[in-house]
Amino acid sequence: MSQEDPSPESVAAAYQRFEPAAYLRNNYTPPRGDLSHPGGVGPWKLRCLAETFATGEVTGRTLIDIGSGPTVYQLLSACAHFEDITMTDFLEANRRELARWLRQEPGAFDWSAYSRHACLLEGRGESWREKERQLRDRVKRVLPVDVHQPQPLGAASLAPLPADALLSAFCLEAVSPDLASFRRALGHITTLLRPGGHLLLIGALEESWYQAGGVRLGVVPVSAGAVREALVRGGYEVRDLRTFAMPAPLQTGVDDAKGVFFAWAQKRAGV
Repeated sequence: MSQEDPSPESVAAAYQRFEPAAYLRNNYTPPRGDLSHPGGVGPWKLRCLAETFATGEVTGRTLIDIGSGPTVYQLLSACAHFEDITMTDFLEANRRELARWLRQEPGAFDWSAYSRHACLLEGRGESWREKERQLRDRVKRVLPVDVHQPQPLGAASLAPLPADALLSAFCLEAVSPDLASFRRALGHITTLLRPGGHLLLIGALEESWYQAGGVRLGVVPVSAGAVREALVRGGYEVRDLRTFAMPAPLQTGVDDAKGVFFAWAQKRAGV
């Protein structure tokens, strides 16, 4: 991202060099992808999601995952609660990566460790294969998205709207050149959610860049306070906001994130 042109357009241009395989290797294989230590970032994210869905409050028929990237772990607990899931991403390369996993094609990333861990956290006796089968069955479509557009899914969206819930992991801050753009993007995706619906948001704390192959991508650094303020200003009641401090062994040089946040927010009536 150019300092002279900190715009959504410049971010989009840089993202064309994003390498899904490198991103997955950097973040979802050991050490960061090691789920054997309860103090790791992977178990923390899965636990936040599992505990939130276990409340029984975040449920309905339709869920849209905003900016899925090349990952599916964020939907492992969600898929038991929504029968119609839409995955989305700006990049065709990421949508192809998702399609490989959904179709069980050769070369697809192996998410079985995450599926096993989600089953363990949920404690329902479900096998990881059953979990993945349910997720594949409930993802009905993978669509392009642009959170910087007032209609992020386009004017003729194939996703049923408004959705009962939204989920977004490492998207809004990663594609926004500044905090104002982050807030606008949040406002754009909020239009896709019904009043009373729930938003689950995961993102990096105080991160300014990350590596995804041969490109270093800019990120707007956000604090937990800034996330809370953006949600409240955006018409949400914040139900839960948690943070995870990145331990030294997981500071692997692929980004400068200080931690991760998890937010559960509910859209207020009339918004």
